[in-house]
Amino acid sequence: MPRTTSRGHRAATAVAALLAVLTLAAAACGPDGPARPAAPPPALPRSAPTSLGDLTGWKLEDWAKYVADSGFANDAAPGAWTAARMDAARPRPTPEYSLASPAAPGVERGAAPAAVPAVPQPHPYGPAAALVGRLFMTTPQGDAACSATVVSDPVNPGRSNLVYTAAHCLHDGRGGGWLKDLVFVPGYNRDGQAAHGKPYADRQAAPYGRWTAVRALVSPTWLQESGVGAHNQFDYGIVRVRGEGGSGPSLEEAVGGSVPVWFNAPREQITSAAAYGYPAERPFDGTQLTHCDSPVAPGRLSFDRSRPAMYVIGCTMTAGSGGGGWFITKDGKPNLVSVGALGNRNPAGYQAGPSLQDQAKQAFDYFVKNVR
Repeated sequence: MPRTTSRGHRAATAVAALLAVLTLAAAACGPDGPARPAAPPPALPRSAPTSLGDLTGWKLEDWAKYVADSGFANDAAPGAWTAARMDAARPRPTPEYSLASPAAPGVERGAAPAAVPAVPQPHPYGPAAALVGRLFMTTPQGDAACSATVVSDPVNPGRSNLVYTAAHCLHDGRGGGWLKDLVFVPGYNRDGQAAHGKPYADRQAAPYGRWTAVRALVSPTWLQESGVGAHNQFDYGIVRVRGEGGSGPSLEEAVGGSVPVWFNAPREQITSAAAYGYPAERPFDGTQLTHCDSPVAPGRLSFDRSRPAMYVIGCTMTAGSGGGGWFITKDGKPNLVSVGALGNRNPAGYQAGPSLQDQAKQAFDYFVKNVR
């Protein structure tokens, strides 16, 4: 264990408080089917600013055109994601970047953080831990899975149907298209009865049901740029879902809560973080909700200094945890401040997630008010 200093003790206490809140608070083509041709990214509205990192000049009609042109369509058929199909889904690869290799010109980063071991969440998951789930999708390479979180809807308090995740879990970026058959399963394997590679009942895998994506939004920057680099600083995405039955309670009502997104969080107030997700690459198998509890302030990673620097924490979770929420305690309650976006496979693994500043807030505000 690390030495306890007064600052370290405060950070550890904050993480412990967060964990207490999280624990106790209230048929489309399969892997062998033909790959759909990738649609070109939509052209940005004429009024779009020169810098894709600054969309402050966008008006309501600019966002409306962007959403219409981005062409999101989901064709997940009710019941298509059986327990067996979910179990067979491979982890969606997390974009990788090495903190050990020489940094390219213009890249701002600190030393690689100390490893923070991933810890399994005890079964059965409480209502707040069940806000994190697995997000399933069909990619050109086959069925895959990420992680995602139920977040609060300020337009419909108490009845949110919103899920927050990483953009790479929704869209392939420049030159690619939207991923297909998107279905969110909150509290996956809540009771711990599902075992990888063995038959188990659908209700054991999906205790709160399956929720089909009906609308989605990723950063315009994500659609216009590619590779690992500056656009990862905007690797976030929002999804509106509905129950497979098409009626009934909202997602928030079904799982018993939601977590607010803290946009424009002052960096100096992020003194620790807990990252949650369902890692599915060895040594994990995707059946277990897992978390990394960093007791220190996240480091920085920036490929473009005109954009908000990413947060960096030590974490040994693997692919499949991408898109999972990063939480801190604010006013005694958990708030989402980032999602898993970048990482690496070396033994001293880390995760990096976007800092959700003005562009992320602008996208979220437009989505919750106008995209149904």
